[in-house]
Amino acid sequence: MPTQRLQEELQALREQLERQPPLNAEERESLQALIKDIEMQLANEEALADETLMDNVNLAVERFEASHPTLAGTLRSIVQSLANMGI
Repeated sequence: MPTQRLQEELQALREQLERQPPLNAEERESLQALIKDIEMQLANEEALADETLMDNVNLAVERFEASHPTLAGTLRSIVQSLANMGI
């Protein structure tokens, strides 16, 4: 169940990237890379204990908190789902 919730949150993040106020190319690429990293971790469940993934998501929350609060909220939900999965 936590995996399904995480997939839904990743999809919400993708949708927000499509309709958010303009992000610069670097910001958009960094979020797309983060989504890809999370999906790779999900596909390879043995690697789910990767602490750098959590750090990267937390850094993204901090980066977008002031400028894009909706994105930051979705990223916080992703952090919580990862934590619930033991990551």
